[in-house]
Amino acid sequence: MKSNIALIGFMGTGKSEIGRVLAGKLGWRFVEVDQLVEEMAGKTITEIFRQDGEITFREMEIEATRRVSQGIEQVISCGGGIVLNKINTDRLKDTSRMVYLIASPRTILERTSKDSAERPLLDVPDPAQRIRELLKSRRPFYEQTADIIIDTSKLSSEAAADHIINRLKEDESFDLRKQSDR
Repeated sequence: MKSNIALIGFMGTGKSEIGRVLAGKLGWRFVEVDQLVEEMAGKTITEIFRQDGEITFREMEIEATRRVSQGIEQVISCGGGIVLNKINTDRLKDTSRMVYLIASPRTILERTSKDSAERPLLDVPDPAQRIRELLKSRRPFYEQTADIIIDTSKLSSEAAADHIINRLKEDESFDLRKQSDR
């Protein structure tokens, strides 16, 4: 039986914010793969990209995913590109229900423009165009990996978390109760 919830989707779709709310509602641990990568590297994602390159980041992401996929009762916020590597998605799917969070390109641009300096893939002259390009190339990977799809464009974090919980309650092969309650 799967005992984690992994949130996948493009940057700015609400994985971190919704993940924290969802973990709080369930009494589960919240884990952010990008934060684990930063802890492993001793530097920020932006610094990893600038100093070591995207390939090094992706290698570290594989290791972080391996570590996190071994836990239970976790809400896992995955980096936007985690689905680009089948090793990551296979590991996560072994222990997690995969929830794909989507949002419109306009919503993503609005949400990410506040912290664009921390988003190396959007450090380009036309971030709106870059978002559309990346969404188009990644969408098949997200959709192939997803067990559940939630559009967060017009949902609060609370409403999105409740929607996820309700969808998982319908899933007979997934138990939302804590281990100690079983």
